[in-house]
This record gives sequence, structure tokens and C-alpha cells, in this order.
Amino acid sequence: MTSAATIALDAHDAPSGVARQRGHNDWWVLLTVLGLMFFSTAFVYSASSGVASDQTGSSETFFWNHALRVAVAIGVLLVTARLDYHWLERWSKPMLVVALGLLLYVLFDGTQIKGATRWVSLGPVSFQPSELAKYALVLHLGVMLSDKRRYLDDVRYALLPMLVWIGLTAALVALQPNMSTATVIFLVAMATLFVGGVRLKHLGAIVATGLGAAALYAISAPYRMRRIMAYAGMHSGGADSVAASDANYQLNQGLLAFGSGGVFGVGPGQSRQRLFVPEPFGDFIYSIIGEEYGLLGTLALLFVFGVIVWRGLLIARRAPDALGRNVAAGITVVLAIYAIINACVTTGLTPTTGLPMPFVSYGGSAVIFSAAAVGVLLNISQHANVMPLDRGEAKR
Repeated sequence: MTSAATIALDAHDAPSGVARQRGHNDWWVLLTVLGLMFFSTAFVYSASSGVASDQTGSSETFFWNHALRVAVAIGVLLVTARLDYHWLERWSKPMLVVALGLLLYVLFDGTQIKGATRWVSLGPVSFQPSELAKYALVLHLGVMLSDKRRYLDDVRYALLPMLVWIGLTAALVALQPNMSTATVIFLVAMATLFVGGVRLKHLGAIVATGLGAAALYAISAPYRMRRIMAYAGMHSGGADSVAASDANYQLNQGLLAFGSGGVFGVGPGQSRQRLFVPEPFGDFIYSIIGEEYGLLGTLALLFVFGVIVWRGLLIARRAPDALGRNVAAGITVVLAIYAIINACVTTGLTPTTGLPMPFVSYGGSAVIFSAAAVGVLLNISQHANVMPLDRGEAKR
């Protein structure tokens, strides 16, 4: 038996050999993502100006770096949106193999920053292979689920090969060490398998095994245990709360930023906590947005991501084939999980991790690879006809 998700969506699969009239890009997705990247330049400039001035002598250093990366990301998005997503059937596996090779290279000769070896440096350009790997895995799983959709009950033939790819990707990322990204990769892979039709009993066994492995990995290093205990101590209110407060300095400063912002915020460019939150333009930029734009601003940002998730799932539902459905759902889940976890981390709902807010946090590889993935999503939307051509265009 296949999952209810697949049964409900199979009705939208186009018969083999039947051409479909392509529509427009999904304007909801395109405009919201472009809007996020555009406004992120203002957010990054405000959050980074103090740090940039101290480190480089110019308050605009990080702003211009981020603006350049956003420009490149927009170009990448527009290119991938024009490529028929069926190219994945041929190139998803080589792309994943390259990503795994880069992850393996990082372990031996990667660039170390802040005690973690996660970067590959090519001259003046540095990027995190894990950003490529998470999307390459989702894309290749989409292809495999499409190819093997009639045989998903066969664990050895269908499921085991996918688990090998998932396990290799998550393990190589975890060894950097980067447990948070490895965990998200695993969760996204599970969501993609569910949409693709893997039976719930098989998914349950895989999830239980994965969570057990994650728990053992979490307690295998003292610094991870300190982070977990600091989070638990902060919420316990007991004798350990003071020590936890010291260990959660970044989170505490971020929470002060939210408190300072109140409902309406202190105004764009008026943040005070950007001087105290470590790297306020990175993983904790959401707290600076909360200070400057208030509760209303943070809710508006989450609403924008809600629009992206809504349209992404609609694209998946209306995709003309299993490949489009699986890939669209996987890309949407990646963006949703990253946005949710980042918001939860900066508000103290989950332990501190290093996951950025998609399209908003300062960064290069994250915004560029995410933009490329959204381009694939937009191409699927053209085939899904979520924004169909009008009659005049169809006639031409």
C-alpha cells in the first residue's frame, strides 16, 4: 500500500506522452522570495553596521557583501526557473555525488571557522557544501521516489538505496560537526519519503532509528551536552538557571531585543541590541527584526513564509507527475523547517543551533542554493498551471 499522500495526489499525474500547456511562474512564490531577499539587504545593513564599523572601519562592508550575493542569487533563481525540471532525472545523482565528495573533502582539508570545519575555500570564495547537499538529496530522492513509486513496498530494492543516500549525507554533515543541519536533513528526507508514498510503518522504524542515533551523537561530545543542559537549566528555573543564563548569552541578548521592540518596534535602524547580540546579522537576525519592527514585524515575516509554504504545497499537489510533486514538496519542507527552527531558536523555544533564516540571514551559499531550489519550484509551477495562461496567450 502507498501512503494517503500519494493516493490523494496521483490523480494529478499526467498520462505518459501527453503534452501539457505550460503556464506562468507562481507569482506568489516569486514575489515573496524576491521581497525577502530585497528587504534582507536592509535588515542586514541595520543589524551589521555596528559590527562592520568596528571590524572594518566601514558600516557598509557586510551590506555590500550581502547585496552582491543577493544579486547573484536572483540571477541563479531566474536561470533555474527556465530549466525544465525533468533535467533532474539525469543530473540529480551526479549532483548529489559531487555534494558528498565536497562534504568528504571538508573533513580532510576544509576551512575551519569558529571551531567547526564546514567550509570549502576556492580562492576568495567560500561556501558550505552542506547547503548544496541538503537540496541535492531532496532532488535525488524526488527522482528515486518517482522511478520506484510502483515498488515502494520492496524494502531492499526501493527503500534501502534511498536510506543509503540519506545516511551518507547526514553522517558526513554530522562529522563536521554540524548536528543541527544533519538533523534537519534527516527530517526533510523523512517528509519527502512520506509525500513520495513510503509506508508509515517503514517511516516509523526509520525515524525511531534516526532519533536514537541522533540522541547518542548528541551526548557524545561535552560541548553538545553543555548546550543541552544550558537550555534545560534556563527553562527549569532552578539553581542551574544562573549558569544556564551565562551559557545562553546570545539567546538572552536576543530575547532582550524582542522585549525592547514590543508590539510596534523601535524603528528601522534604531536597534541597540545589535551591539550586544553576537553576529546579529546572521542566525539571530530575527531578534533584531523583532526589536526594530516589533511583534507585528516578526509575525509579518512568518506570514510571508506561510505564503511560500501554502503555494509550494499547492504546486506539489497540482504537479503533473510524481517527480514534480516530490521535488516541490521537498523544497517547500526545507524552507519551512529552516524558518520555523530559526524563529524557535531566537525566541528560546528550542536549543541554540546555527541554522539561518532563509533569504534573510547574512550569507552566501545558503541564499544562492536556496534561490536555485526556488527556481526549480517555480519551473514546476509552470507545468502545474497554478498560474495558467489566459486565452489570448494560449492561442499565440
